[in-house]
This record gives sequence, C-alpha cells and structure tokens, in this order.
Amino acid sequence: MEIDSAKIVYFSPTGTTKTVAQGIVKGINPSSVDLIDITTPSGREQSLQTTENELLVVAVPVYMGRVPALVVEWLKTIKSSKTPVVCVVVYGNRVYDDALLELKDIVETCGCIPVGCGAYIGEHSFSNAETPIAEGRPNKDDLAHAEDFGRSISKKLEAVSFSSQLSDIEVPGVRPYGGVTTLWNVDFIAVNDLCIQCGVCAEICPVGAIASQDYTLIDQEKCITCCACIKNCPQSARAIKPSPVKDASIRLNKLFQEPKQPEVYL
Repeated sequence: MEIDSAKIVYFSPTGTTKTVAQGIVKGINPSSVDLIDITTPSGREQSLQTTENELLVVAVPVYMGRVPALVVEWLKTIKSSKTPVVCVVVYGNRVYDDALLELKDIVETCGCIPVGCGAYIGEHSFSNAETPIAEGRPNKDDLAHAEDFGRSISKKLEAVSFSSQLSDIEVPGVRPYGGVTTLWNVDFIAVNDLCIQCGVCAEICPVGAIASQDYTLIDQEKCITCCACIKNCPQSARAIKPSPVKDASIRLNKLFQEPKQPEVYL
C-alpha cells in the first residue's frame, strides 16, 4: 500500500521519545512528515483525525510501567479510519511492563491498525551526574536500530494493498494492566541562586506545574516528576534534592546498570 504521509505523535518531556520516533520515521522515509507534539498542555488542545493512506507513529515514555494517564486521555480522542500505526514506548532501562500492550490497545480502539510495535531505551528522567541511569540513550546504536525498524515497517506496508490485510501483532503484557497510574505528590526539586527567572522551565512543563509569577514555585499535585525543568534549565539552577525521587535515582542506578536493548514486534 502507498503511504502519502506520516504523522508523528509524541509526548517527550526530555526529548528522548521524540528522538527515537524520528529515527524510526527516517527509516520509513515517507514523502512528508508532520510532527504533533502533545508534551505541553497547549499541544494537547489540538485534535487528530487520520486516514488509511497515512502512517501514524505514536511514541510515549513509560511511567511506572504504564502509558502516562494524561497521554491516555488525549490518545483516546484520536479519530482514525484503518490508519496503519507504529506504537513506540521509551523506558529508562528498568522495565516497560504493560505499557506497549496498553498503547497498542488504545490506538486499536481509535480505529488504527498496528503495523509495528517497539520498546526503546532512553535516559531515565531521574538520571544525573551522580546517579546516571541509561545515560546518553538513545545512542547511535539505538538510532541505527530504529532506522532499521523503520525500513522493516516500510517493507511490510509495501507487501499489502490495504491496511486491513495487516496481521495482528502480539506484544508482551497482561490485561488488566499492572503498574501504577497515581502520580507522586512529592517535593523533590531544589532551585538555587543561579535561577534568573527566565521562564524556560514553565514553558516546557507538560502540566503547567510551575508558577508564572515565580518560577521557583512548583505545584506538587500537578507535577508528574518528568524532570524536564531540571534537564532543560539553561542555568543548571534546578536539581533533585534529598527526597523519594533522589532515593529512587540511587536505587535505579544500582539495580539497572546492565544496558537493555530495543525490542520490536512486526
């Protein structure tokens, strides 16, 4: 079947998920690509409708073994008509549990037909110089793998005339899904005197948890502990302070040092 264009839908607070998705699409090499960034609240205000002659790539990070709840809400609004879709989850070298199965189920409910599913590794949001976790991932080998995956997807699409001819894909996971969907309500971000109130943190926060009048103030109930504000601060004025998040970073650093590899399903 011929694909007119590709749409990449991604939720990527620290950029790793977007990078993986773009690597896959590079391998597919469609004539045109439309990026749909649903990371920020304004991005999730847009709606999406797709057709059978388009390819949809949906890429999300794994939070506690699941698709982030606020992403689920948006994904369920997609209106599709037999659109071939690539499902991608990115996790921080721990486990992706039922997230890939959950994502596949969601897009199928919206009318999409999976053509490929993959789980890739990205640097963990809690990773830092003191306790690195999958530091530098996705690396060049990951992205080369992503491109190869994209080429395999392209060949699979070329082998059928209609998306309805695509066979079902089995991915790991169980129903009902395990994992945790409840957000942490924890004070874990330290802001030091290097903060110049530039506002970058508030602009990139996926949930609007940072006060616009004073960027040192954080709404803990809204915060999803993605650490985007820490990793993107141009002054390096933000860090993880002693807290359950700090404890988790130490634990993850010790328990998951062996690099995991991408897994794909066609």
